[in-house]
Amino acid sequence: MTDKIEIQLSKTKILLLLIGATAFFVLGIIFILHPEQVKSPIFRNTDVIRIAGIVSVAFFGLCLVFIAMKLFDKKVGLTIDQNGITDNSNATSVGLIEWADITGIGRVQIASTKILMLETDKPSKYIEKAKNGISKRALKANHKMYGSPISIISNSLKIKYDDLEKLISEEFEKRK
Repeated sequence: MTDKIEIQLSKTKILLLLIGATAFFVLGIIFILHPEQVKSPIFRNTDVIRIAGIVSVAFFGLCLVFIAMKLFDKKVGLTIDQNGITDNSNATSVGLIEWADITGIGRVQIASTKILMLETDKPSKYIEKAKNGISKRALKANHKMYGSPISIISNSLKIKYDDLEKLISEEFEKRK
């Protein structure tokens, strides 16, 4: 089969993610610089508020870097062809995931975010394909928590999650 399905990155979705991450980054800075203004009946300790700000700035600052890189990324978000699934949709994308390495497809939901887990009997192969140390740690955490390092989310793609899950499941069934 030589059919190739390409799903582009959604610049609109990525821009919305960038705006959200920026808001939390700025909020973190406010927590660090002016913790006394953020005090409430729940959070009275300014040291706790300042630590929350530091965590927020570190986490969302990192998110901003990865999101900004995706915003200007010209590559296709996800490609499905006879070789497998080539993922370029997020910071932990590992490139080509070969059909022969996929043993099943699962679903995980964290809050309102649905995540497609591609089960594999070769997790180390894909963990080693990580582009950097942070991505490698994230892939290891995915493997430990969900049984597979490979996850695909539709948050940055021009496709709804349910349509993505159906498409990948159908293509996987054709190649079993």
